[in-house]
Amino acid sequence: MAARTARPGIYISVDIEADGPIPGPYSMISFGASVAGRQDGAVYTAADPERDTFYRELRPISERYVDAALAVSGLDRDRLLREGAEPAAAMAEFRAWVREVCAGAQPVMCAYPASFDWMFLYWYLIEFGGDSPFGHSGCLDMKTLYAAKARVRCAPPSRARCRAACCRTARTRTTRWTTRSSRPS
Repeated sequence: MAARTARPGIYISVDIEADGPIPGPYSMISFGASVAGRQDGAVYTAADPERDTFYRELRPISERYVDAALAVSGLDRDRLLREGAEPAAAMAEFRAWVREVCAGAQPVMCAYPASFDWMFLYWYLIEFGGDSPFGHSGCLDMKTLYAAKARVRCAPPSRARCRAACCRTARTRTTRWTTRSSRPS
């Protein structure tokens, strides 16, 4: 039997901002993504994190929000209610962008903490379009990756140490995601 050849992987660093702890009752109010690199067999090639980016601010989907969660983003919820992108349209644009930048490679969503960002992103992709270009499990937690590579316990490394030793785009503020090419016209 012939050995199966794995598809190359495209690592896409994602950061979301939400106005509460869980999707559905609360809203993802913005998200940004950047191609971080390509894994082809044993070879990893880092990408320019500012070259292929995507960013959208979303219209909230519910009336509920947590003031402290909203404050983290610095976004104005009233403005998002008026001007935010419709989630279904934004998710369709994001799916198309992922498929374009991956060009047949396997997309892998990377984040810190992946559990929070993945929970919102995956829920929105399924709720507003029915599918995810990442499949049901195509995510990678940057803190876990750092801990495994550095051979340290997962709990002690701080966010700053993980950032410094790992992918610098793992958890960049969403304002860094905005580029002319990724903004809707």
